[in-house]
Amino acid sequence: MTAPTGTVPCEPWDPIICAALPAGASAAVTGYALEAASEVLWALSGRQFGLCSITLRPCRKTCDGTPWFGGIDNWWDAGGGGPRPLLYQGAWFNITCGACPGSCSCTTIEETVLPGPVHSITEVKLNGTVMVTGTYRVDNHRLLVRTDGGTWPICQDMAAADTEDNTWSVTALYGQEVPASGRFAVGELMAEFAKACVGAACALPTSVSQIARQGVTIDFSQLADLLKEGLTGLQFSDRFISAFNPQRLQSAPQVYDVDGPMFRRPNTS
Repeated sequence: MTAPTGTVPCEPWDPIICAALPAGASAAVTGYALEAASEVLWALSGRQFGLCSITLRPCRKTCDGTPWFGGIDNWWDAGGGGPRPLLYQGAWFNITCGACPGSCSCTTIEETVLPGPVHSITEVKLNGTVMVTGTYRVDNHRLLVRTDGGTWPICQDMAAADTEDNTWSVTALYGQEVPASGRFAVGELMAEFAKACVGAACALPTSVSQIARQGVTIDFSQLADLLKEGLTGLQFSDRFISAFNPQRLQSAPQVYDVDGPMFRRPNTS
């Protein structure tokens, strides 16, 4: 999962503004100008920047659903005797640990799989109570590992709010932070939108292609031509787009695992 969860970025980008905003622009105008500039640059840069806060109601990750040796949880129960080879799901393993170890550990790892990649965890609630930071961590950008010695619930009451007992939820940020060049770009485009809105002179290209005055002819880039190239005609904006989306992709490639772990995003209607 990446930043986009719809047709617009989750939040307006944080602008760095070099030029003064027009004096006649109200707070509402500049606010809408920032939203519009963020939408345009988000789309033209391949819908890859910006963070989205998503609350999930996950399901606990178990080993595999099938114990080792067809019903015996570990090699100790099979008679002991030390490590031994095992052909398991098409691969050979030397079984030396107890049940449900991690790939790099001989100890049981209590974890749940989140849709990844995760940028950061904002909050984890268990039975309606916010867990203390440090009692969990994120591995491989998607594994929520419990580090306080407890276990994640095997199941929960999905009909109840995550403020109640017998529930748990994870609120995480997804996506990539807007780089500094993107913040300069959105500040530049925001200012030009605001100028155009109040009738002030702005640098946004128009549909005028040529002006002849007193024997001097000036050619202008047509807005339609620029948009076909995925550009705006503005310095910071076009440098940002060319640097981070040189192939003019509509969005970043995504892979969907239809057989992956189950989770639920509440209140997404």
